[in-house]
Amino acid sequence: MRLDAYVNYRGCCEEAFRFYEQHLGGRIIGITRHGDMPNASLPPDWKGKVLHARIEIGSTVLMGADIPQAEPMRSAYLALSLDREEDAERTYALLTVGGEIFMKMAKTPFANRFAMLRDRFGTSWMLLHEPAAM
Repeated sequence: MRLDAYVNYRGCCEEAFRFYEQHLGGRIIGITRHGDMPNASLPPDWKGKVLHARIEIGSTVLMGADIPQAEPMRSAYLALSLDREEDAERTYALLTVGGEIFMKMAKTPFANRFAMLRDRFGTSWMLLHEPAAM
């Protein structure tokens, strides 16, 4: 058994996944478009949008789709644990551009670096660099 995450976007799924592929070291492993469905009853400008996509980020699979009525993530976050403090800072800088910061990157009692944000695509993230084990 395995648990993966699925995120709906309002028309920017492919842009988001390409961004994550480039900047988070992900690897897109499949994209199916709405136009690939027989008898797809969507407006012509949605035929090229994503019906289903998969990207591997580290050992996790993130799936997504473009849904016209999709809302930004509210109470769920993708928690990204980073190996180095510098990687946490770099990722924070990338994901906050055009996004919304809920908690600025800072040291906390449980992490060297921790932040909560929503990126410009509507995906909510927790970034975490844990201290070395004692």
